[in-house]
Amino acid sequence: MSNRNPKFNASGCADPTAYEALKPMIKEDAALEKKVHNVVNCVKFIVDWAGFELIGRIQIKDKKSGREFR
Repeated sequence: MSNRNPKFNASGCADPTAYEALKPMIKEDAALEKKVHNVVNCVKFIVDWAGFELIGRIQIKDKKSGREFR
């Protein structure tokens, strides 16, 4: 999803109908982002707790959506 305000269309006019239709997808996307953030923080904590240092990026893929996070 883009960083622009979802309540407005591309020309900047208010578009409440489209926003209401997209609201469940926006909430689902936000929940997935939060879940990814929590998983990455958990992995970092476990690596640190075990006495190791993370030297590369963590890459994960959501099984349901197929979306990749880096």
